[in-house]
Amino acid sequence: MDVGSLVAIDAHTHAEVSSRGGMSLDDTLNAASAAYFKVDAARRAPTLAEIAAYYRERDMAAVVFPVDAEHATGIPPVPNEEVAEAAAASGGVLIPFASIDPFRGQAGVAQARALVERHGVKGFKFHPSIQGFFPNDRMAYGLYEAIEEFGAIALFHTGQTGIGAGVPGGGGIRLKYSNPLYVDDVAVDFPQLKIILAHPSFPWQDEALSIATHKPGVYIDLSGWSPKYFPPQLVQYANTLLQDKVLFGSDFPLLTPDRWLADFAKLPIKDGVRPKILKQNAARLLGLLPPPAGPGTR
Repeated sequence: MDVGSLVAIDAHTHAEVSSRGGMSLDDTLNAASAAYFKVDAARRAPTLAEIAAYYRERDMAAVVFPVDAEHATGIPPVPNEEVAEAAAASGGVLIPFASIDPFRGQAGVAQARALVERHGVKGFKFHPSIQGFFPNDRMAYGLYEAIEEFGAIALFHTGQTGIGAGVPGGGGIRLKYSNPLYVDDVAVDFPQLKIILAHPSFPWQDEALSIATHKPGVYIDLSGWSPKYFPPQLVQYANTLLQDKVLFGSDFPLLTPDRWLADFAKLPIKDGVRPKILKQNAARLLGLLPPPAGPGTR
């Protein structure tokens, strides 16, 4: 990957349909999320090849992952191997992350090891609210141990989710699991584990900022929200103390990078910080650039 030629690295995109045609969520949750994000149904589920073409046209790279929540939903996820194969075929446009349901136990740990060793997977996505577990539940610790051992990244959904929004009972999805404070325990118990807290963590934004300033291995991605809705303290920390630890992410296909970048351009972000957020921080975290020097890395 020629990092210098990239406009940006999107740290948060979803693989939601497999080559077999199956979706990773049921029709009710898919329709509700499309309505919540105001996404046209025709754009709701691009194939992996279409995602690669979309980002290639924009001179961007994108982290892409499925969400394995089969224990809670009963629906098989987009296969991790399929995501990795699509990334390998993309010429560096797609950066493969995987997802393993923590309820898979030791079989999931073995799968995680194989995905890194055989398929070059660089990280793992967890969605506690959909998967139905607290991040500090010991049942997930074998997975974290393997991810830490291989130097891969653990990406946790935090805060409210648009999945289940507007459905009676939220479609059975409980928001409590995605309080970022539970990830703080993970950061303590696995001090070498690289962690991304995904999204502005409404209603726990201050908790996320506190963890990211306190734990050296914890980063924040800005996906899932238009930047015009970012809380002021998030913009302030991104501009200062966390300027080396905040990442551009869109949440594609639910939110496009085009819209995100257009709104981000209107934020009062310092000229020297903007390229860090759009590309440099993600490139370093993913091992594509050397680590930064200076006080921002404290």
